[in-house]
Amino acid sequence: MPSIHVDIVSAEGEIFSGSVAMVFAPALLGEIGIAPRHAPLLTILKPGEVRLQTVDGEELFFFVSGGAIEVQPHMVTVLADTAMRAKDLDEAAALEARQRAEDALEQREGEIDLAAAQGELAAAMAQLKTIQKLRKQAKR
Repeated sequence: MPSIHVDIVSAEGEIFSGSVAMVFAPALLGEIGIAPRHAPLLTILKPGEVRLQTVDGEELFFFVSGGAIEVQPHMVTVLADTAMRAKDLDEAAALEARQRAEDALEQREGEIDLAAAQGELAAAMAQLKTIQKLRKQAKR
């Protein structure tokens, strides 16, 4: 089965490096699927789940808070603002972040605070959605 090399990196360091059969990522305009020999592409990522399908059918889940993805025919590079393995997500922290962001949006203190709160809310919601998907996978 053909494969494509994937690197997922953030400011904290490399999260994943290896060959996979398929990559799914949360691009700004919707989820994209990337197979080996995909056309070159450079796009922005929104907060969400990056899913890798290994050659033997296993799925690996990662959370990115945003960033960019560069696709070449034989290589994909995810440059994330923050990235972590989905299994390492802390649901309590995500719920707390969501509540803080919702409170800040209700108070609406200035445009900078509003934009930061909207970004924090989007990241928290994406984390919670990733956690829910992992739970569904575990039940299978």
